[in-house]
Amino acid sequence: MKIQNPHDKFFKKTFGDVAVAKDFLNNYLPQKIMGIIDIETLEPQKDSYIDEELKEGFSDLLFRANINNREGYLYLLFEHKSYPSRDVAFQLLKYTVRVWDTRIGETGQLPIIIPLVVYHGKEGWNIKPTLGEMILGYDELPQDIRALVPNYQYLLFDLSRFTDEEIKGAVITRITVMIMRDIQRKGISAIWEIVLEAVALLQELEDKETGLEYFEILMRYVFSARPDFTKDDLYELVKKIETTYPEGSEKVMTLAQAFREEGMERGIEVGLEKGETKALARTVIKFLVRRFDFVPEDLKQGISKLDAPTLDVILDRVLDFENLDEVKKYIQ
Repeated sequence: MKIQNPHDKFFKKTFGDVAVAKDFLNNYLPQKIMGIIDIETLEPQKDSYIDEELKEGFSDLLFRANINNREGYLYLLFEHKSYPSRDVAFQLLKYTVRVWDTRIGETGQLPIIIPLVVYHGKEGWNIKPTLGEMILGYDELPQDIRALVPNYQYLLFDLSRFTDEEIKGAVITRITVMIMRDIQRKGISAIWEIVLEAVALLQELEDKETGLEYFEILMRYVFSARPDFTKDDLYELVKKIETTYPEGSEKVMTLAQAFREEGMERGIEVGLEKGETKALARTVIKFLVRRFDFVPEDLKQGISKLDAPTLDVILDRVLDFENLDEVKKYIQ
């Protein structure tokens, strides 16, 4: 499936930058963990380990670093759906094993992998960050039996709960966390306020070229993720920044024009979108079969006629459904 997700692109453009990644980790990882990580050895890896059918809701980045004086890795999983998935601990375990699979042949040993989850959905994270939470009856087992059952905890960064005072780091890190926190949760006027604050902050940078490059990344993200902006919003924004950041206002107008032209050519892309929707429908059916063992043909037909946003909601809630009647509600 071809993925065209603005959250995925923004996450990889920003957190994939070693300087931003280092700054984020320095400011948000617990000190006990940072104390054993040689942050200067942080090195991005090229591979992605996410299942193909889940890439619309997740993105990942893997970094190599010296951890406790040995080779280790930090694995960042970014969930960009509206609400948290209940099976994140299980998904992370699979991805961790995949990383180990690629490394065990070299030394016959497994490197340390620290799993981190970054979330920015509309609903706050309300799931315990452990694998044991998913294992039936785990908490009821005697302690000596629990020792025989695999369990682990991941570090969670729920950006939706960050206050302005809790957002730390260098300029680009702070802007990134702010916009990721609010892009799905607040109205367009609040998003423009963040853009205006970003303009002021970026002008503090000594490297003006880096600032302008990041501003373009930021505006591409806003235009892609928030199609509810109007011409009036756009012109008001340009008017506010053209005197203090003229190169930024020119960038906004250029990008806005490009997005308008893409919108005019939208009809050309309809066929492609339909193809992606069909692929998403097949994924939903596959997960329902895995969940309930059997899905009747009439339900499959109904699912295949749904639009992409509805299919996305069903896919997000697959593990929460008690029976197939709950799925039928989305079709009627």
